[in-house]
Amino acid sequence: GWTRRRPSVVEAKLPPDHAASGDQDHRDGPGRPGIHRAPGAGISAGAGFPAGAWGNPDLPGTGPTHGIRIEGLRKRFGAGDTAVDALKGVDLAVAPGEVIGLIGPSGSGKSTLLKCLGAVIEPSGGRMTLGEEVIYDEGWRIPDRRALRRDKIGFVFQAPYLIPFLDVTDNVALPLMLAGQANGLARDQARELLSALDVSHRARALPAHLSGGEQQRVAIARALANRPPVILADEPTAPLDSERALGVIRLLNQMARQYQTAVIVVTHDEKIIPTFRRLYHIRDGRTQEEVGEGRTLAG
Repeated sequence: GWTRRRPSVVEAKLPPDHAASGDQDHRDGPGRPGIHRAPGAGISAGAGFPAGAWGNPDLPGTGPTHGIRIEGLRKRFGAGDTAVDALKGVDLAVAPGEVIGLIGPSGSGKSTLLKCLGAVIEPSGGRMTLGEEVIYDEGWRIPDRRALRRDKIGFVFQAPYLIPFLDVTDNVALPLMLAGQANGLARDQARELLSALDVSHRARALPAHLSGGEQQRVAIARALANRPPVILADEPTAPLDSERALGVIRLLNQMARQYQTAVIVVTHDEKIIPTFRRLYHIRDGRTQEEVGEGRTLAG
């Protein structure tokens, strides 16, 4: 006979594309799951990224010109007569502290582009740069894509994907723990983010006890935990009403400015499209930059 193994914290954290492997959970206090990683797996630089590559946030003008920049990005699925070119030379640039919208009809290549940007799938050609670090140039230029996703790219999904058996603090602290941060310090930083996002009063609650808007705030806090230079938000407001949807975009703009994070929001949501100052419209695998309304977000 056999017994079913309980999933580890890592396995439960994200959908399969983003799951890490080889981590084991342990306890550092009653009911408080922690994460153990090999020594030296800290977050100060990250695999393939030199310390200080993102500049000094306290000194204006010392950071990189772009949070993320892609040039001539291509993605082909299949080969021969059945090949499909999903991306046909996409160009896109987002500055630190900027939130841009990525819009387009179904089948236009939005999801494929997001997966390439998130290092979930490999492009077929082109160039991608995070800060001043080239991560892809006709092939990956980094040694560890899992470390890249963990330390340098934050993800916000349509569904929050919070771990149901972890409280709000540990959901946010988990990426820091996975990156080698001491559990106590990781939780302290998580509480700071929860305070900044006005959900600190829910720090000990389980996800099932949160409203939809609260869950999405916690998901944003988790995406910001490692202070990534880029956040990719895939339809983050789709399940929310107008007031909560605009609240999420307001928070993304505030956090982008505060942490100098470049944010790309993939959306069909007509409620939030007027809020972007810049938009990239993707059609048939190519992008066209457009000036948005940049409607003021009060509140």
